Amino acid sequence: MPDFAEGVPCWADCALPDAAAGRRFYGALFGWTFREPPGAGESYAYVGPHPVAGLYRKPDGRLPTTWTVHFATPDARRLLDRVRAAGGTAISGPRAVGDLGVGALAADPDGAVFGLWQPGTDKGFRELTAPGSYAGSEVRTRDSAAVDPFYEHVFGYVGHDVPGPGGTRLWSPGDAAPGIDTAVLGRAVLEPGEVPAELPAHVLVRFRVEECAATAAAALGLGGSLREGPRETEYGTFAELADDQGAVFGVVAE
Repeated sequence: MPDFAEGVPCWADCALPDAAAGRRFYGALFGWTFREPPGAGESYAYVGPHPVAGLYRKPDGRLPTTWTVHFATPDARRLLDRVRAAGGTAISGPRAVGDLGVGALAADPDGAVFGLWQPGTDKGFRELTAPGSYAGSEVRTRDSAAVDPFYEHVFGYVGHDVPGPGGTRLWSPGDAAPGIDTAVLGRAVLEPGEVPAELPAHVLVRFRVEECAATAAAALGLGGSLREGPRETEYGTFAELADDQGAVFGVVAE
């Protein structure tokens, strides 16, 4: 698998109160196995021989229990400067993680949090097609007028609005023709009255599965919850779930 271009999601990880419980939940749900690379500070989830995600214990109980997508960059410091200039917030970093790479956290103008990853020896995902691997992410916002130009400026994306309800936009790298086949990130609008007012802007991380309804049932059996779906679309069948510690994620069967 080639290295990831700037602005392309290259990793996803989850901050949990109990990382060992997280390994049990996701290991049973997706068939993940786990290893702990030296210096990484988190357990890497594997599908076969390939790393697909990370789990780690939250260092502070006040931090949210959540999945985070990380975007590749050759220069995390420079990209954080661009985040600030575009109206976003630098939350932490850049911070070197041994020789693995340099990481940072940032937020868009509506507060949705994402990561940046400047790779060293760790390039990120090494499997993107098998069940249990990363399938995509969607920014969920109430302020698309501020968020759309932010991502398009920071990462150089070109956008493509999807016809139909939901206010969905797909972003592709600037050197690609916009569309579903080239998209690396999506955006949906949180409509008033359809979601709780206290739900913050966020980025939903999705994983591939063979069958959404069966995965949702398995998550319920493991102590998780079903938040939405399964719903069929022309792009696949989607469901939104939460694990047994409250971290929200999506699954898609194409």
